Amino acid sequence: MAEQKVRWGILATGGIAAAFTADLVDLPDAEVVAVASRRQESADAFAERFGIPRAYGDWTSLAEDGDIDVVYVATPHSAHREAAGLCLEAGRHVLCEKAFTLNAREAAELVALAKARGSFLMEAMWMYCNPLVRRLKALVDDGAIGEVRHVQADFGLAGPFPPSHRLRDPAQGGGALLDLGVYPVSFAQLLLGEPSDVTARATLSAEGVDLQTGALLSWDNGAIASLHCSIVGGTATAASITGSAGRIDVPGGFFFPERFVLHRDGRDPQEFTADPADGPRNTLRHEAAEVMRALRAGETESPLVPLEGTLAVMRTLDAVPDRVGVRYPGEESTGEETAGEAPELTPA
Repeated sequence: MAEQKVRWGILATGGIAAAFTADLVDLPDAEVVAVASRRQESADAFAERFGIPRAYGDWTSLAEDGDIDVVYVATPHSAHREAAGLCLEAGRHVLCEKAFTLNAREAAELVALAKARGSFLMEAMWMYCNPLVRRLKALVDDGAIGEVRHVQADFGLAGPFPPSHRLRDPAQGGGALLDLGVYPVSFAQLLLGEPSDVTARATLSAEGVDLQTGALLSWDNGAIASLHCSIVGGTATAASITGSAGRIDVPGGFFFPERFVLHRDGRDPQEFTADPADGPRNTLRHEAAEVMRALRAGETESPLVPLEGTLAVMRTLDAVPDRVGVRYPGEESTGEETAGEAPELTPA
């Protein structure tokens, strides 16, 4: 028996909204019924591109559309609090892009609002929904490498990005940390939880955003994570997890891996590869499927991307600017969401 379709609204029309919608329309149990932009012409063009029946030139009309079950918020993170909050207030469920918000305070406000409304809310941390990442976490949780001692992860883009680009704009939460650093931090905390201490250093641009940041996270049990993000140098996007009895290496694209290798003391290396049936490496369909599964089950949050985990990541991300001298002059975006096109999700 076919599942009843879940009706989606898309809020924003930039690159990541297009990538998500392209994957969404291929899911037989999903239906995209509306899209909104702050510019009617942008909404109209997006709707025509994907065959979406309704296009709104404002966010409120989308939020108040009673035919929508869940809204995917794809604005720059500086507007997530406003956009997601508007949808939650109107009674919509929400999947919100990462970084979840500009800071931990805004994240806590959205979580509190969702709980007060009894609405589903999830950060679009697609890495957590990736089948091979889930396999890696299961191995670590099962003690395949013993107790985790060290996590390393990096994500950097070569650029160069001009000063006019949103990644260089403090008002839009620009810099490497919130766009790219959220991945290494989320990876480390997927395995170890929230750290007890954060140390960081950064190279800042003339505009005051971080061009590259290195962070050292530590836990009370002695574990350490060495993390790096950059918008001035393309990195390997590699990761490794070292434990007391072995190691797991993810040679590239750790947040959407093609393979990883398990090294255990006294045994031959064991390689795990992505199942071709799961789709392309950069597919966003797994997070969409998880949202729809949770909604049908009556859940208000996903066990794969729990809200407390999102809040914990935001608290860690909050700690870094305090240590490197980054200041965001505005926490509510007045820019257009089409400026928020995502970087190409392909490792260097």
